Amino acid sequence: MMKLLKKYKEVIMYLIFGVLTTVISLLVFFVLTHTILSSNDALQLQIANILSWIAGVTFAYITNRKYVFESKNKNKLKEVSKFVSARVTTLLMDMFIMFLGVTILHFNDMISKIISQVVVIIANYIFSKLLVFNKQKD
Repeated sequence: MMKLLKKYKEVIMYLIFGVLTTVISLLVFFVLTHTILSSNDALQLQIANILSWIAGVTFAYITNRKYVFESKNKNKLKEVSKFVSARVTTLLMDMFIMFLGVTILHFNDMISKIISQVVVIIANYIFSKLLVFNKQKD
């Protein structure tokens, strides 16, 4: 059992912190859209989406660097730049999915957000693993 845990530690840690990142992002999104912003207004929907993204990305970078990929990269500025760039890409994916789901197809905003987060989590792992924390010397 310990051998399996060690072998899949990175994926397990990513899933744990990915879930926590998602919870933070969803919590910020839902609090905003149920208090001061309206999900029925396309602009306010995207503002809530962006603010929830900022909260999630901040938490994700810290936890991914320290606990998931255990980065020792001394050039934190370059690393965080690559991380944020990758996350901007998935933010655009998220915004498109939300626009399509809520604004165009009139799906429930919560269901659309959850669907979007599944796509984003998978893309974020791939980008983080291959582009940001790839253990190559920078």
